[in-house]
Amino acid sequence: MTEQPGRDDSTNVLTAVRAARTDQLAAEIRAVLAIIDWCVIHQTDDEGAASFGDHGIPLAGDGAPWVLEFAVMELCAALGLSTDAGKRQVGSVLETRYRLPRLWGRVIAGDLPFWRARSVAEQTMCLPAAGARFVDRHVAHVAHKVSYLQLKRLVEEARTRFDPAEAEKKAREAADGRHVSIHTQDIGVNGTVDLTGTLDLRDALDLDDALNRGAALLGVAGCEESHDVRRSIAAGDLARGTQSLPFDQDEPSTTGTPPRSRVVLHVHLTEAALDGDVGGCLGRVANTRSPIWVDRVRDWCTSPDVQVTVKPVIDLAEHVHVEACEIPERLRVQRELIDHHCVFPWCKRPARSCDIDHVTPHDQGGTTCSCNTAPLCRGHHRAKTHSGWTYDTIDQGAYVWRSPNRLYFRVDGTGTTPVTTPSAPPGET
Repeated sequence: MTEQPGRDDSTNVLTAVRAARTDQLAAEIRAVLAIIDWCVIHQTDDEGAASFGDHGIPLAGDGAPWVLEFAVMELCAALGLSTDAGKRQVGSVLETRYRLPRLWGRVIAGDLPFWRARSVAEQTMCLPAAGARFVDRHVAHVAHKVSYLQLKRLVEEARTRFDPAEAEKKAREAADGRHVSIHTQDIGVNGTVDLTGTLDLRDALDLDDALNRGAALLGVAGCEESHDVRRSIAAGDLARGTQSLPFDQDEPSTTGTPPRSRVVLHVHLTEAALDGDVGGCLGRVANTRSPIWVDRVRDWCTSPDVQVTVKPVIDLAEHVHVEACEIPERLRVQRELIDHHCVFPWCKRPARSCDIDHVTPHDQGGTTCSCNTAPLCRGHHRAKTHSGWTYDTIDQGAYVWRSPNRLYFRVDGTGTTPVTTPSAPPGET
């Protein structure tokens, strides 16, 4: 039988919890002040657009300083955030400091956790300066308990008072909220995705009738699935143009159907799956980076309107080398399969949408080969090319980065890890 803690032990634990919470709040304030210091050091009046070099970018509303883009990238890396997430964090700090003075005072005094201030700052960035001051004046003293709905109403009031043209524009957009969204980034292992939408009533009734008719035709043709499943199949038939509205012909027709765009799925399968042993096997859909049952892929491939292209297996261990600076398709695909995403610290942009970078630049003697290339998204490719960021390949799919201010990060298949004493700092021996 274990001994139950006494009252004194419980009191000590609660005291320790409260002390840790106080320390956490103090550390948060120090971090917020450090972010402001960094932005002040790297603020700029250069608001001109630039395609390649460093330039100032706005992170908060009017009145907050613009900050050099490459400096923001380094700050985000130090914060352990991707560039996009870090920009939102830094922008909220700047918004609070420069446009919400009452709220800022509560944060610095330790009276309000910054996440509470951030929830307000994210809403006021789109307001003119007078609108932000209006929100600050009305919400600062109750920011610790204001609800999202109350804050949203206050921001809308400020927009109506101080930016009526923008308020009218948003009202028009809200009045017409029609949309159809297909959530292809949230695919299940059985190969299904959710679809949501808001339609004009007439369009909705016509679509509902078309799907019911399509489901009925499928039932007559011998499909034994439920009515709801047959409706979903009918929606796919409509998309492929194999049936026509309003189903008034004896045979399916594609007359008048515009040419449909080609939809490509990149599916990776194991050798066992290719040999026909599909029981319990999973493949991977590269487009959505999600698993899929192999027997579902087999069902797709047996459909008469599906074109299947089998590409050669890419040997990830092979050393591909060419003399030219241009990246051949074979090398690009190999890097995409090895790294999966941009290899800049904390970045998760898919490799398929990235540039393939020479780790050591080609004009500095770097070769175009498997061990000297890696995917970088366009923004981080610019940072590596035009600022002080450098990196080395230390293993297949593993890199060590050095920032302009000598912060080091290891990036590999497990993610990003800050390191203090890298064994082989980039650019050094």
